[in-house]
Amino acid sequence: MSVAKEPLDIALSDLPPEQRWREWMHRIEAVLFASARPVSREDLARVVGDVSVDLLVADLSADLVGRAFEIAKVGDGWMMRTRAAYADAIKTAADVNEPLSRLDTFDFAVLSAVAYYQPITRDGLKDLFGKEISRDLIGRLHELGLIGTGPRSPQRGAPYTYVTTEQFLVAFGLESLHDLPDPEMLQDAGIAGQS
Repeated sequence: MSVAKEPLDIALSDLPPEQRWREWMHRIEAVLFASARPVSREDLARVVGDVSVDLLVADLSADLVGRAFEIAKVGDGWMMRTRAAYADAIKTAADVNEPLSRLDTFDFAVLSAVAYYQPITRDGLKDLFGKEISRDLIGRLHELGLIGTGPRSPQRGAPYTYVTTEQFLVAFGLESLHDLPDPEMLQDAGIAGQS
């Protein structure tokens, strides 16, 4: 016999306003903590109702100042993550399999090209690098969730294009692709080749 589940009390009208606000913050914190992916405003609103999710997240972020983790805006949502200052401690104490550690310099170059020129085909990557880009490399980036399949190219044969994913934003700590470094700045710093 299954027990009927009561719906979540979103209004919390039995609580005083300050306790209600704190409870909504705790709900958002719990959802973000439990999720491995960024959580959208719409999904968070399902646990707090018509209250401003942005204000709740801002207050929660303020509560986390000085803590080892933070709330980060990623794409159209938020996620909880460890602050970068603690990366070495985590790597030392825990068996953390960092996906980016499995990539070599050329893998990063191809990933960067996808980020800056997306949607791009393998032939487009070949034109940029002057050599064939292996399906294995594309598969590795796809397996790590850093790239995905974009729209079919209008070229003859309609080849697949590749685009970065939300996981790419998470891995590099970006809110959106607009946060990518300017290519000219990279060239000036000697990080990227001259066009």
